[in-house]
Amino acid sequence: MDIDRGGRFALGRRHADAFDAGTLFGDFARTVCEAECLAAKELFEAWEVAKRVRRHLRGGVVVDLAAGHGVAAWALLVMEGGGEAVCVDRRVPESAGRLAAVLGARWPGVRVRFEEGDLRGAEVPEGARVLGVHACGGLTDAVIGLAVAARAGVAVLPCCHAHGKQDDGGLAGWMDRDVAIDATRARRLAAAGYRVWTTTIDAAITPEHRLLVGRPD
Repeated sequence: MDIDRGGRFALGRRHADAFDAGTLFGDFARTVCEAECLAAKELFEAWEVAKRVRRHLRGGVVVDLAAGHGVAAWALLVMEGGGEAVCVDRRVPESAGRLAAVLGARWPGVRVRFEEGDLRGAEVPEGARVLGVHACGGLTDAVIGLAVAARAGVAVLPCCHAHGKQDDGGLAGWMDRDVAIDATRARRLAAAGYRVWTTTIDAAITPEHRLLVGRPD
């Protein structure tokens, strides 16, 4: 069975055989299928983000903001064999608990807790790794601001750019306005003393595929 990597349908047990058992991603995906609640797009997106984040940000609690099901946090910590994450969203999906139950049973060394509330009020410990996967519009800037204030590592996959409301650094005359906004975010991190990496995930998963990673020097 071929799986549409950008599909918004919920993965279920009938999809499990599409993933290779015995590989870490395959085992993760097959476990997600048991919960029968997560969109295929969310699985592939979270895994691709986590792989790239792990290259640059190692160690420390994960703070996943605008987290939804918290799949990016789960994926990152499963890759690392354990750890702790706090996932914050204005409204945590009802199915997040079901997904956490099956993943937690498979990887008991990963500890994830959820908090409901405005991410702008989230507590970010120094040395944490802050994730913002599709934190809409200005929420991406709030994620970056919280990370910078705590001198924490940060990774964002921006979406829903608001032209005229978000700073494009005066670059929109030379490049696509969305790209200009994200380039200005990258320069903001660099100006705050961060080492910056810019990369992408597969556009077949999402057209909003630019990933910005920063680590305080």
